Amino acid sequence: MGFSWANRRRRVAHDQPFPEVWRASIARRWATWALLTDDERSRLEDMIKIFAGNTRWEAAQGFAVTDEMQAVIAAQACLLVLELGLDHYRHVASIIVHPRTMVMRGQRRVGGGLVSDGPLPLSGQAHHRGPVLLAWSTAAFEARHPERGHNVVYHEFAHQLDMLDGTVDGTPPLTDPVQRQRWIDVCTAEFELLRQGHEGILRDYGAVDPGEFFAVATETFFSRPEELQQQKPQLYDVLRDFYRQHPAARLPAPT
Repeated sequence: MGFSWANRRRRVAHDQPFPEVWRASIARRWATWALLTDDERSRLEDMIKIFAGNTRWEAAQGFAVTDEMQAVIAAQACLLVLELGLDHYRHVASIIVHPRTMVMRGQRRVGGGLVSDGPLPLSGQAHHRGPVLLAWSTAAFEARHPERGHNVVYHEFAHQLDMLDGTVDGTPPLTDPVQRQRWIDVCTAEFELLRQGHEGILRDYGAVDPGEFFAVATETFFSRPEELQQQKPQLYDVLRDFYRQHPAARLPAPT
């Protein structure tokens, strides 16, 4: 009995040293890197090597996808599954990188039961058992500015986690029935508040549907964790329990 080709590639990638140029690029372009512990960075580097090496990268519109782009995107995607494992991305077929914002055309839901067919600028899109589309200009800017609370890489890869059971319903894989029910109770209440127009740290796009709510909440959890914990402690707690991470604790103590 032998290893599968994918497993052999994973083993080879794991055995290779992490490229110093990747480490420098990630440190320069992704503000969150500096907040991670040495252990977290070391484990994340192993995941980045495997994920980047086993993912098909494609460029749109004649764009050239560089190693730096791959490293920065992979680092952010892997942060979400740092404690969950790369198997959670087993259905990601490829990553298609666009130079800038894309435009979607055709009918789509816009929330509240409404439908629109006007052009819609997009910085990312996730497909079930298919590719993840990302606009590099947006991904690069948001990686440097977590204080804005937006991160297209976190957002689209949260959708991939949501899609693991084949249903985009805002509930990621939760095998413990108590944890799952608490997730549903908390997230349903927060989703309804957002739909009713309650202002807070979560951006309005999360009111489109439960799947978008989970993706927006994930962006906020990893980008502005302290504020999310202060404003919506129950939502922060269920996200912390699912991701098995406590990003608010990574922030430096106020002086």
